[in-house]
Parts: sequence; C-alpha cells; structure tokens
Amino acid sequence: MAPRPQPVPPGPDQESVWDYPRPPRVEHRTEQVEVVFAAETIAVTLSSYRVLETSHPPVYYLPPGNILPDALQPSGRTSFCEYKGVATYLTLTHKKQTSIDAAWTYLEPSPGYEELAGLVAFYPARVELCVIGLEPVQAQQGGFYGGWITSGIVGPFKGAPGTEGW
Repeated sequence: MAPRPQPVPPGPDQESVWDYPRPPRVEHRTEQVEVVFAAETIAVTLSSYRVLETSHPPVYYLPPGNILPDALQPSGRTSFCEYKGVATYLTLTHKKQTSIDAAWTYLEPSPGYEELAGLVAFYPARVELCVIGLEPVQAQQGGFYGGWITSGIVGPFKGAPGTEGW
C-alpha cells in the first residue's frame, strides 16, 4: 500500500480533501452548477448535492429534471461503491455527439445515501465543461473517479497513477 501523501495546507476559503470524511458525507448546495456538452448547456441547477470523501475532490449530483430531456440513456455498465451501492452509467447524446458513460446515478443507493437516489453526476473529463458558480472545473485524474476540482479545493487528489493505495 502506498503511504499517505503529505496534504497541501488549505489557504483562506479553501478546503483540503484530506479533511473530508470516510465514509463520505453528502451535502446540499445552492450555488449554480452547469454542464456544457456539444457547445450547449445540457444541465443547470441551483440545487445540487456534493459528496465529500477523503482524498477525493467533491462530486456534484444534479436533479434529472434540470438536465436536458432524453440526453442521457443507460449504457448497460454498472459498478459498485462500498458506501453508496450500485452505480448505473449513462451515455450522453446531444447534437449528434456522444459521450459514453459520461455520467452515473445511484437508482437505489445504500442506507445513508438515499438523498442521491436518481440524481446524476457527470465526469468533467467526458463533457465539454462543468462550472460551479462562475468557475470552470478541472477533472480529477484517472478514468474511474469523477471529482470536480476548483480553486477552493487542495489535495493531493486520488486518481493519478500510483495513488490506488491511498
């Protein structure tokens, strides 16, 4: 197992992912969250949930009613989270562009994560742009995790090569 890395000390108005809990915590948020794909806003909300987990940038979950209708279809892929349960992956299609497994949802989350039922999380790396407030998001490294990195979050972050053991 790789040793725990040295956390970056957070500055004013910053959070360290190393102060996030394990098991993860779900928080309701009211800042605007927007997802852009194929040069168009396909999702926007003032009511999202973010999941905070040790060593991970937050993941934002959006209500399906705030996502362009018929833009997402189940891809057939699933995965299992020891905390949240079975994730169902969604393929995004809009304006003849497609992003396979661009998003995921927990249809029947595990106890303690019921707030996430049916909400949709997007991989920032698999869409054109994700924005929180007015700030564009950076994607978490690696192909599995879908964290949203902003200037208000410091790491180091799990996901890059060599971080599997954190």
